[in-house]
Order: sequence, then C-alpha cells, then structure tokens
Amino acid sequence: MSGSQMPDIGKVSPAIFNEVILRRLGKRRSEVLVGPQNGVDVGVTRIGRGRVMVTTTDPIFVVPAYGWERSAWFAVHILASDAATSGLPPQYITMDLNLPLSMDREAFELFWNVVHDECRKIGMAIVSGHTGRYHGCEYPMVGGATVICVGPENGYVTPTMARPGDRILITKGAAVEAAGLFAVTFPDKVAAKLGAAFAKRAEKIFWQMSVVDDALTAASVGVRNRGVTSMHDATECGVWGGLYEVAKASRVGMAIEKSNIIVQDDIRAVCDLFGIDPYSSISEGTLILTCRPHKSAAVLARLADRGIPAGEVGEVVPARQGIHVFENGRKRKLVHPVVDPFWSAFGREAAAAASK
Repeated sequence: MSGSQMPDIGKVSPAIFNEVILRRLGKRRSEVLVGPQNGVDVGVTRIGRGRVMVTTTDPIFVVPAYGWERSAWFAVHILASDAATSGLPPQYITMDLNLPLSMDREAFELFWNVVHDECRKIGMAIVSGHTGRYHGCEYPMVGGATVICVGPENGYVTPTMARPGDRILITKGAAVEAAGLFAVTFPDKVAAKLGAAFAKRAEKIFWQMSVVDDALTAASVGVRNRGVTSMHDATECGVWGGLYEVAKASRVGMAIEKSNIIVQDDIRAVCDLFGIDPYSSISEGTLILTCRPHKSAAVLARLADRGIPAGEVGEVVPARQGIHVFENGRKRKLVHPVVDPFWSAFGREAAAAASK
C-alpha cells in the first residue's frame, strides 16, 4: 500500500481505486467481460447466446432546492446516462431510496411521478428496489440505483475501445453541469450580476445535463468498426478529466485542439461569474466519444439532426505520443485535474448564501 490519501470530497483518486478497490473484487467469474476499471462507467457480463448484460451503479442524487421536477429528472438522467454510453439503450433499473425524515408523502409523490415518467420516456422498467425513511439520511445522496441494458455481445462499447486513428468528438461542450447547477441554485446572484433575462435563460442549461440522447444517437450510426468506438460522459473534472480517462482506459494518446471544444456563451459567462475553469469542471451532459475516421461526419450529422451541438476536437494517437492539448499553436501535456473546481466554488457560494 502506497499510503495514498482519501480525497477531501468527491470520487476517490485513481491511486485509491487501484490500491484498495481493484485488488479486492470478490470471486473471479469468466463471464465478466468488463469489470471495474478507472474511467469506465459500465460493467459487462456475458449472459449466453451472444448477448451481454451491461450494468452501471450510481447514487440517487436529489436536491429539493431545484424543485421536485428538476430533482427527479436529474436523478434519473444521471443514472441512465452512464448506461447509455455503452451504446445500448437502458432497459431496466433497480432503485434503493433511503429518504430523510423531512420528506413527506406529498413531496415523495411529486418526485416519484417524474421518476416514473422519465423512466418510461427513456424505456426503463423499474424492476426492484427498496424505499424507506431513516434517521441519518439526508439530501442530496438518498440511496443508489443500478441501470441495466441487454444487447448483442458485439453491440456495446466502453472507454477501453478507442484506437489510434479514431476521431474525438464532444457534444454540447464544457461545464454543462457546473453552469446548470450554479444557475438554478444561485439565481439571485446570476440575476444581480448578469441580468434577470440572462438568469432565466441560464436556468435552462439544467435540462442539458443528460447524455442519453447524445449517446444513443451517436451509436445509431454503428459501433466499433462500423462507427463509434468509445463513449464517456464528462462528469467530475470535466472535459479534461474525461479525455484523460478515455486515453488511459484505452492505453492510447490524444492530440486535442482546445479551440475546437465548444463552450457555450451562457456557460462561459456563468463559469466566469463563479470563478471556475470550464474545461476541468463537472459536466454531466457532455459526451466524449471516439469514432472511426470515416464515420465522424456521419455521427456529427446524426447529432445535428437531433439538435445536439457537437464538434470534432482531435485525434487518437499511439500511446507513445502522449496526451497533448494544442492551444494557440503551443503544445502542452494534458494532466488529469484530480480536484474538480466546482465543489469548492459551490461550497463557498452555499456558505455565503446561508450567512445572509
């Protein structure tokens, strides 16, 4: 054990994952094709007759201040987004809800109605779970869920499948989640600094925080040799973290042109207001994908047809060439941010708001 420290907040570091978790994964089973790995959002298990089961597990994240409709929508789409990055549609979900005592029946019913509606729209059946209210449980982490997809063994992708020559595409751009959460949590500050009309518009960024449509639309062109080779949503540590994780998972290098990465004008303004770097900030809703070079135009066209902004930002290269970002003609090595600036900035704003 190297003595790596636990993080103050957020996901454990790759070092903790490798030193503590990865060495102890229970019984080895030959049908597990993809187990826990850094930068890989799903597990894959062979279930016979050329078919696989893809699973992903995450917290159920609920923030009442967003309103029950937004809270429930976000909770479902966070869960379904990771599963959709496999290229297979999410079909089943199990949910464990450990609710705080402050949640009454009216609030729960409002929340659950949206959970039901969103699962139905995505195509997920709720197949099992547990629901209760308990001492010691508090928002925003009120349980956990597993999303399951079933499909052909040659019909899924993971972030381990990118290969040299692939093109790198990014949808919606950087800091979607960071800007969306700031806009709906601190609308008064946004309005005071950037105007009421801007604040109202910025709150709509919230509804971009899903990659379900992005991933399934891209995969509809084809997967592996037929099109998309890997997909990963840019959650903690944002675009820089996501790109780094795909490169490491696939054991490849990358050449990335920073100027080609979308940063929506409203998102940049919110990030500037709260003093965070958009490229390293949490960004659920941003899909990082790689595809065979002859399929890049087709994937971009399919996304455009669905109204999803996207751009080609670079190329996958051999690992020996490293992971580099090009900016204004200069080349620098891409290093994983490790700590997402969103959390400390959000904490400061929350503390300041509470003290008023």
